[in-house]
Amino acid sequence: MQVAILAHEKFPGRAKTAVGILRYADYDVAAVLDRDHPGERVNDHVPDVQDAPIVAEMDDVPEVDALIIGIAPIGGGFDESWRSDVTTALSRGCDVISGLHYFLEDDEEFARLATANDCELWDVRKPHDDLTVSQGIAKDVDAEIVLTVGTDCSVGKMTATLELVQAARDRGVNAGFIPTGQTGIMIDGGGNPIDRVVSDFTAGAVEETILERADEYDYLFVEGQGSIVHPAYSAVTCGILHGSMPDKLVLCHEAGKEAIHGYESVSLPPISEYVSLYEGLARPIHETEIVAGAINTSGIADDEDARVAVAEYGSELDAPATDLVRFDADAVLEVIL
Repeated sequence: MQVAILAHEKFPGRAKTAVGILRYADYDVAAVLDRDHPGERVNDHVPDVQDAPIVAEMDDVPEVDALIIGIAPIGGGFDESWRSDVTTALSRGCDVISGLHYFLEDDEEFARLATANDCELWDVRKPHDDLTVSQGIAKDVDAEIVLTVGTDCSVGKMTATLELVQAARDRGVNAGFIPTGQTGIMIDGGGNPIDRVVSDFTAGAVEETILERADEYDYLFVEGQGSIVHPAYSAVTCGILHGSMPDKLVLCHEAGKEAIHGYESVSLPPISEYVSLYEGLARPIHETEIVAGAINTSGIADDEDARVAVAEYGSELDAPATDLVRFDADAVLEVIL
């Protein structure tokens, strides 16, 4: 399917949905919409993903099947400056895929245009109606459960999870992916949007997806969300931790990060404190441990400097660590498998 991705004024650093789709999805990306960088190309900014031209608006995009909202701002709201791009897409008969908390299908103008032009509005963050509380049985599946957890939100948990799935498959391991966020669901095509689920059903929603897929795979890699110390997102982090009942944890971190995203007055605790927090919180439900680390060194230009950051992180964690995009996954994957 050919798509365009909307990422106005946020590409690439704050458009993780856009970058995730460019790196991992099967879509053929015809263009990225970013009014800050028209005339440039994706690979001018992110060299290791699918390339595409960057254009100013939907009117500049060739014929495509769908427009994807590639931004997920704090709170998941819809920016009215995007409206003309969405209405143009719908008027041209394009489906629109959104991971916002603002549901496009509830917008009267978008719903009317979608009906008139036979388009689909896919609100990825809209959970299904039959979710329930956790049964506390994810630990009983035959598959080994591996969960990525973070020192903060937006440090690369989805990326680490997908890189580990691919690395495991490259070794011949029967590995599956459990998406829990909008970008992962767009890439995978299924899953429950955990951060939109009623709090009582959060653990049950991740458990449900694990139970659906456990018979198909020997290893299930669960995409983590948020951080246990994040003032806004700790609830979803805890729900996934308890609902998935993981056998192993991989702690994800961004090199050089010192404060919580969006809450800069809140400092990140020492890495050793995260180990105690995550393992201690999991222990009464299902004992687990952090066996490895994944560090995002994309903000470090020099490979040798990045290797130093990886080594320092591994030392703080007292476990194998790597940047799964920049370097190989062997040491981390070995301890997981």
